[in-house]
Amino acid sequence: MEIKHMKRAIEISKRGEGYTSPNPLVGAVIIKDEKIIGEGYHELYGGPHAEVNAFNNAIEDVKDATMYVTLEPCSHFGKTPPCVNKIIEKGISKVIIGMKDPNPLVAGKGIEILRANGIEVKVGVLEEEIKKVNEIFIKYITQNKPFCILKTAMTLDGKISSYTGDSKWITNELSRKYVHQIRHKVSAIMVGIGTVLKDNPRLTTRLDDRYLDPIRIIVDTNGRVPLDANVLNIKSKSKTIIATTEKIDDQKIQLIKEKGGEVIITPLKNGKVDLTDLMSQLARMKIDSILLEGGSTLNYSALEQGIVDKILSFIAPKIIGGKNAKTPVGGQGRAYIDDAFILKDMTMSKFNEDILIEGYLRKEDR
Repeated sequence: MEIKHMKRAIEISKRGEGYTSPNPLVGAVIIKDEKIIGEGYHELYGGPHAEVNAFNNAIEDVKDATMYVTLEPCSHFGKTPPCVNKIIEKGISKVIIGMKDPNPLVAGKGIEILRANGIEVKVGVLEEEIKKVNEIFIKYITQNKPFCILKTAMTLDGKISSYTGDSKWITNELSRKYVHQIRHKVSAIMVGIGTVLKDNPRLTTRLDDRYLDPIRIIVDTNGRVPLDANVLNIKSKSKTIIATTEKIDDQKIQLIKEKGGEVIITPLKNGKVDLTDLMSQLARMKIDSILLEGGSTLNYSALEQGIVDKILSFIAPKIIGGKNAKTPVGGQGRAYIDDAFILKDMTMSKFNEDILIEGYLRKEDR
């Protein structure tokens, strides 16, 4: 029964995807006399936490009930009061927690307070599954850096476009819809200036009104972004950030700002934007996750500088050939096979005929 109820808490926690950043995804279920009498999830950043929403949705008195919650209840004042206080006040007799709060500053304190007030506490139910759900939050809160997902889409022979530059569309409609759902879930989407100059993308979430646009980040060492580019001229609640260097002209910075864009200056690293420094600056802006949909040059730089955590590689059953057709990862590349970037914990899924390979970079590669 513990597994069953925690799975339910995990399931409802996912309803907050895209809305809680940079907070975690949390679900809570209240059980009394072997039935669910209340459940809730963290719906919106700054709004009530899952435990409070579960209490608010309860259909009967929760005194002496058991609460299942995916993440350790908070014990500090943030945007809302501590959830442990509400749990104690409501008379919950037992709390079953999926995982401790990974924040090293607060981990375990909520558990200690509950136990000190006579509440039975059990920790570690479906912990690995909950860590997977909250991989973005865990990276952000423990390392103060955004979780970076590198997404590629290529043909069976490893091409992202033909030799003429044509790339629409390599993957099918179902694959592309899934990518837009990911855009909703992350804080930001990042591309290089080459992609903007070639494709003039909008970098929005083209689904229905329930889905949010990510912040748009353009890596642009020299400040070449055209002022009439779509990323600077679309109606969206999300902003556009130009990540550049000292090479940009001061007047261009002013013109970008007049368009409503923001400009981040990073040091030069090998003549380009320092992506490591950029990640630190973005984290300070509470950007906890990035979907990297860059071209081959930016993709290699991201891997080389160790900012990538996860790879999503779509493979379409098409062959176009061409020695000059681009591949997903360009740059200089690694000289030896033994130095290749290695994926672990890989999974595979299908989107009609397309295949998606998903995996994580080894720690030594990031």
